[in-house]
Amino acid sequence: MRSVKSIAGAGVAALLSTAAFAADMPSIMPPPPPAYAAPVVEDFGGWYLRGDIGMSNQQVSSLFNVLYNAPGTTVQGVGHGFDAAPSFGIGAGYKFNNWFRADVTAEWRGKAAFRGLDIVSNGGAVVGTDEYRASKSELLFLANVYADLGTWWCITPFIGAGIGVSRNTISGFTDINTPTAGVAYAPEASKWQMAYALHAGLGYKVTNNLTLELSYRYLHVGNAASGDIVTYTGVNAVVNPMEFRGISSNDVRVGIRWQCCEPQAPVQQPVLMRRG
Repeated sequence: MRSVKSIAGAGVAALLSTAAFAADMPSIMPPPPPAYAAPVVEDFGGWYLRGDIGMSNQQVSSLFNVLYNAPGTTVQGVGHGFDAAPSFGIGAGYKFNNWFRADVTAEWRGKAAFRGLDIVSNGGAVVGTDEYRASKSELLFLANVYADLGTWWCITPFIGAGIGVSRNTISGFTDINTPTAGVAYAPEASKWQMAYALHAGLGYKVTNNLTLELSYRYLHVGNAASGDIVTYTGVNAVVNPMEFRGISSNDVRVGIRWQCCEPQAPVQQPVLMRRG
C-alpha cells in the first residue's frame, strides 16, 4: 500500500509541475489579421486608340438616269458591280466596363472599279447598249458602340453597330454605246450621305493594353452620283448624272486597339480589424 501511495503521490506531483511550467510559458495567439484590405483591381475602363485595314466586297442596288424615263424606253441592267478595294481607318474610344465600349472612327475607302451594262429598248426593240466604267471611293465617319460577350483564353467575341456619314465620290465615269458608236463621260462628283454599320468579330488580348481584332462589317453608305454626263463632243440637252442607288459593302477587317490611359485602381481605405 505504501508503494502504491508513493506512486500516486509522484504522479500528482508531476502533473502539478507540468501545470506550473505551462503557466510560466507565454500565450500562443493566432497572428493578427492585416490592418489593410488588399485593393481590388478591376479589369476594365480607359481610353483607347485604334487602327484598322480591310477589304471590301461592294454592291449597288440599281442605277438611274433621267433618260431612263423617256417615253417607250426600257432599260435592262446587266452585271452592275464593283471590284474589291482596300480601306484604312483610325479612331479613338472609351471602354466603360468589361462588356461595353464605344468609339468614333474616320476611314478612307479606296477606289473600287465599277463595270456595268445597260441594254436599251424602245417599243420592244433593242436600240442600243450602254457600257459603263467608273471608280467609287468614300470618306467615312462613324460613331460605334460594341458589346463584348465574355473572354475565353484571351479571346473576346463582340458585336456592335455604328451610325454616321459618308462622302461618296464617283470619278472617271464613261459610257460607251458600241452599236451606235457613241461615247459620253462625266466629271468627278461627290455627295454626303447617311451611313450605318453592323459589326461582329473576335478580339485577342495580347497584353493588358494591346488587343488585336478580326471582324466582319456590313456597311450601307447610301447613294452616289457622277457629274453631268455629256457626249464626247461636249453636247448635252439635259442634266443627267448617273445615280448609284443603295450602295452597300461586306467588309473583312483587321484592327488593333491600344488602351493608352488606364484609370487608377480605386484606393481602399484602411480597415481597422477588431481583435477578440
